[in-house]
Amino acid sequence: MIIDATFWVAISFLIFVILLVYFKIPLKVKNLLDENISKIKSQIDESEKLKEEAKNKLAEYDKKIAGSKSEIKKMISEANETAEKNIIKTNEIFHKQMEMRKKNTEEKIKQLKNQAIKDVKNASINIAFESIEKLMLNSLDKSKLDKIYNQSIEQTKLALQKKSS
Repeated sequence: MIIDATFWVAISFLIFVILLVYFKIPLKVKNLLDENISKIKSQIDESEKLKEEAKNKLAEYDKKIAGSKSEIKKMISEANETAEKNIIKTNEIFHKQMEMRKKNTEEKIKQLKNQAIKDVKNASINIAFESIEKLMLNSLDKSKLDKIYNQSIEQTKLALQKKSS
């Protein structure tokens, strides 16, 4: 039998395999791989849990945002209603004040008109008394009386014109 290099390579390979089995290297490699697989599985499970938690948090925050949006809309509508009520109230107050001012002004106008009428009457009476006085003092003949009467009428007209101006 010839012992050549292939024989020795085969023998060394067998010794290597026997040494590996003797020192339980395949079992250690298997355990190491199993350990890595379990770590990876636990990491995947943990990431799945985190993913679910994130989804739950996202849903929770979406609900909060939706609630906030509806609350904001409610606040805006309440503010609009309040503003409209304030505008209506202010408008009513303004119109009441204007109505009061209008009534006061009309009342003042009536008072001034009545005062003017009284002034004209008083002036007419005064002129009439003066005319009568002149007539009595100068009671002469009818032509002079007519002349004095016409003059007193002219004076009355002038006095009334001055008062109305």
